[in-house]
Amino acid sequence: MTAAVEDHARARIVTDAPQFRSVRVALRYEPVENPDAVSFAFPSGRDWTFPRALLETGLRSPARLGDIEVWPCGRVQTIVEFHTPDGVAVVQFDTTSLIRFLRHTYAVAAPATTA
Repeated sequence: MTAAVEDHARARIVTDAPQFRSVRVALRYEPVENPDAVSFAFPSGRDWTFPRALLETGLRSPARLGDIEVWPCGRVQTIVEFHTPDGVAVVQFDTTSLIRFLRHTYAVAAPATTA
């Protein structure tokens, strides 16, 4: 049985307010349930699940699939945008936290290869 991965990362909710709001986000990977997806769980109770490949691609160049967009912001930050009918949440992560999480996921399940 392959173990699930759960890491935590501090993220900055980007707003136009003068003070930024930092939150702790649970980064999850459950290879038995969905080997191609990762989930980000926010303290509000909102979880977003999207392809692991989207996160990996978005660390190097802008990538979007459906309601989620990921892109590098300088050398050390990554932006993840979550689109809903009510608006857009823009969240900034330290890239190293996301790379570490991806490495943990690959340690339990390598990415799928296309033939």
